[in-house]
Amino acid sequence: MTYIDDLVNKYREMLNLYLYGEDIDKAFDLCHSFSEEVIEMDTSPEEVVSLHIDLLEDMKVEDGELVKKSLDILQEVIITFGFTYRDYKSMMNKLKIHDKEMDVASSLQETMLKAEIPTFETMEIGAISVPARKVSGDYFNIIDHNDGMLSFAVADVIGKGIPAAIAMTMIKFGMDSYGYSQLPSDSLKKLNRVVEKNVNQNMFVTMFYGLYDHNTNLLYYSSAGHEPALLYRYETDEFEEIDAKGIVLGVKDHARYEQKEIEIGNNDMIIVFTDGVTELRKHDDTFIDFEDVKDMIREVRDHHPQDIVQYIYESLMRMQNPHKKDDLTLFILKNNKE
Repeated sequence: MTYIDDLVNKYREMLNLYLYGEDIDKAFDLCHSFSEEVIEMDTSPEEVVSLHIDLLEDMKVEDGELVKKSLDILQEVIITFGFTYRDYKSMMNKLKIHDKEMDVASSLQETMLKAEIPTFETMEIGAISVPARKVSGDYFNIIDHNDGMLSFAVADVIGKGIPAAIAMTMIKFGMDSYGYSQLPSDSLKKLNRVVEKNVNQNMFVTMFYGLYDHNTNLLYYSSAGHEPALLYRYETDEFEEIDAKGIVLGVKDHARYEQKEIEIGNNDMIIVFTDGVTELRKHDDTFIDFEDVKDMIREVRDHHPQDIVQYIYESLMRMQNPHKKDDLTLFILKNNKE
């Protein structure tokens, strides 16, 4: 017996019970379970009506009163379809409202979190940040100190949607407020207090924070549990991992952050990114080999950093599984002092 045959027999049983039996309540109970089954099978109301007519003919129900009475069973089954359709319409209306809210949040985020990329004679900067959906949990910021110093940060909220956007907005205003005069370790200490006191306790933020002095070619940097950055040495064509100890923002009050420094040579590049790059899923659902990303950088190392980040992004999008997308941010600073 096929699954369809089983459903036909169940409907026949409902009609027999209701028209000729004495257990009417059982007949209506069977209606409800039958409705759920046929809805799961994407059966249309029209197909149920056709089944009803066919069974009346097969059962030789010709008496007008019995035919009229049988419509109670049909009505009970169709009522569940009505509930399902109303639930569907309600869900669609809620989704429309949600989409409008997300559009507003996306527009606000784009306006409030937009970072201007300054131009310098002694260095070049490129950055790209693309959300997987309408609202991003990634963020980058650049602050020109106007004294030969430049602060920059790349962050990733462990969380999504509007709460993540709000968290990033708070971090931006915090960084803009006191980032001009702070070393990376001090800035992360202050930002940690902002996140710890004002952001949902289940939401944390990773961040790589750098201060580049292009008078001395020194990079000072700290990390709050973020992906290690890379330093590409142009002369040797080698990559160095740069990282520092530090807990993610928002976990522990009065957290301390290690600070390190490193010298940046001519044409060397500082490369900072989020896990949308390192944990990108390919079409076969495997993770990207990060050596491939390094090879991409080598291929276009003589280009402007903005062209480099755009080239890497487009290459990654061709490789990426479209159903496993994540927010992606990539920041590159190149020393071209000489």
